[in-house]
Amino acid sequence: MLLIERHLLRQFAETVLAVTAVLLLVTLGGLFADLVQEVAKGKVPAALLLSQLGLRSIRFLTLVMPLALFLGLLMAIGRLYADSEMAVLASIGLGPQRLWRPLLWVSLPVVVIVALSSLWLGPLAARTGKDMIETANRSFLIAGLEPGRFVELPGKGGILYVSELAPDGTSFKHLFVQRDHAGRMDIITANSGHLMLIGDTERVLRLDNGFRVEGALDQKDYRMMRFAQNDIRVPDREQAEASDNLAATSTPGLFKDGKAPAWSELHWRLAMPILAGVLALFALPLARSEPRQPQYGLILFALLVYVVGMLLLILGTSLLGTGTLPPMLGLWWVHLPMLALAMWLFWRDGRLPKPRTATA
Repeated sequence: MLLIERHLLRQFAETVLAVTAVLLLVTLGGLFADLVQEVAKGKVPAALLLSQLGLRSIRFLTLVMPLALFLGLLMAIGRLYADSEMAVLASIGLGPQRLWRPLLWVSLPVVVIVALSSLWLGPLAARTGKDMIETANRSFLIAGLEPGRFVELPGKGGILYVSELAPDGTSFKHLFVQRDHAGRMDIITANSGHLMLIGDTERVLRLDNGFRVEGALDQKDYRMMRFAQNDIRVPDREQAEASDNLAATSTPGLFKDGKAPAWSELHWRLAMPILAGVLALFALPLARSEPRQPQYGLILFALLVYVVGMLLLILGTSLLGTGTLPPMLGLWWVHLPMLALAMWLFWRDGRLPKPRTATA
């Protein structure tokens, strides 16, 4: 590799890393806000906030890194044109096409990371996060219940209090539960009990030796009952959408599924690393500018290319999920024209004018 190519490689890599860091900070801020809302609604235990944030950020790498690569290369190459460095390189015979080597060395690791995140790490992170939440539903400790503190049940299902908890968080002593539903109020106390999981999602509190008071609000007809054993169903979390279940399915599992939604998810995962490579090719011709032009005058147009490409991919994924498009067609009707246009612009932009010959 030539010395100038090493210099360009360092400039490209530094700019791409800086843009990636900024976009990741913005993405983490949005993810954190969404997770706080889910914690408030009882969908995610508060104790799992940071772990879920880390796992979900892995899934969003597939969206952040292609855009970061595209913007980083646009800014780095645009700076070369603005500082007349490209004119100097062209004067010694190093046209834009000679940038392919530093462009490749910067783009290839990003494409590999996006491919790993999309095809393997992303689904693994989704499954891990889902398993952690399911495990939390079997333990009061992980779900955020602390001995000696009143806690609101998920989905505003009532108020729960226990004085003692077992180390594993499944059994307790001296329980108090207050619930309001359809204009009625229930108050339950028990000396002891434990949490049971019926099936995959239904959670039941089995209480021993306690009292139950129930009746309509704002009225005086209350009933008090004593029981030796009583079961209380804990409100379930909202059921996960089908798209969330597919996101947690491994890539080989999508092949085995064979249904239209599985094919759409599979083609979406394949689309992300391909999109990153195509955008890297687009960066060189779209960053061209004259020395007197604004430094990043074509960035808005370049962002339009990214937005149009993403919208077409989202549309194609939706059509695949509904069975409108055949699985074999996939998203190649988006990839191939974009790749052909990027290669043509790269070839056209990289040609140097032939030297003029002196005439007698």
